[in-house]
Amino acid sequence: MKVLAFAASSSSKSINQQLATYAASQVKHADGVEIETLNINDYELPLFSEDREAQLGQPQLAKDFLAKLGQADAIIISFAEHNGYYTAAYKNLFDWVSRINRELYQNKPMVLLSTSPGPRGAATVLAAATAATPNFAGDVKASLSIPSFYDNFDMEKQELTDPELIDKLQSALALLG
Repeated sequence: MKVLAFAASSSSKSINQQLATYAASQVKHADGVEIETLNINDYELPLFSEDREAQLGQPQLAKDFLAKLGQADAIIISFAEHNGYYTAAYKNLFDWVSRINRELYQNKPMVLLSTSPGPRGAATVLAAATAATPNFAGDVKASLSIPSFYDNFDMEKQELTDPELIDKLQSALALLG
């Protein structure tokens, strides 16, 4: 099983990237798991518009990202929240890729996560992503918000510390197949 994990964040210090990486490391199967983590900064594209699309066509980086989604057996995304919604970097990548294939998630089983330093854990963007993802052929098996990241994640050990959150995450990941 190949698990693809990434954060919908362009921050070089992304706590959502840390969460996505940690979550992927927790996927357990008897037959083994291959984990690939992506950084969306490696897929930076010009700001999407119909004019740029007419000028550039389908950029190779957008095709490459779509191919990575297609090569995965399961996908984990951890969403950062900017003003209650997706980060501009993720939304832009999403816009380019969805123009190549509206069903960009290709019916892959997915676990959607979010976190923030605050007590809501980016729950607003997670709710939006959970509602929207099936419209783009994402098979959302579970979603989980991790509140107060710095209180619930050991930065040195790179792991969750709250037993209840660990159990919830394990239960969500078990649904990937």
